[in-house]
Amino acid sequence: MLYVSDTISLHEWELSEHFTRSQGPGGQNVNKVSTAVELRFEAERSPSLTDSVKRRLRRLAGRRWTQDGAVVILAQETRSQARNRELARERLAELIRAATVVPKRRIATRPTLGSQRRRLKAKTERGAIKLLRGKIDERQDD
Repeated sequence: MLYVSDTISLHEWELSEHFTRSQGPGGQNVNKVSTAVELRFEAERSPSLTDSVKRRLRRLAGRRWTQDGAVVILAQETRSQARNRELARERLAELIRAATVVPKRRIATRPTLGSQRRRLKAKTERGAIKLLRGKIDERQDD
């Protein structure tokens, strides 16, 4: 069981782990030991999450969301397989926690009349300054 919050906990059948060799430096250890963890969470089939949380999770996961509705998280920061497993599970839990937060609905507002007038006044002043930058006509008809 992976406990995400007080109301959400994921069953082990929803999670699968695949271990591979890590990329990057690490000497002989990196060539011998499979320390990188690929954690796969079957989000689309999960009974633990509501539909609205699944929709937000899909948007937050981005490229980590697969076509068959799973979230794939790769952890390969440390040389320890156990620590990488913990990191992957923490990241998944954090992602799901972020998806449970309902975004506040934006209330459309109109700018005040005073702010509109100030904006237009600033634009005309700025335009006048730019007009003064033009070429000076040297011909004088005296």
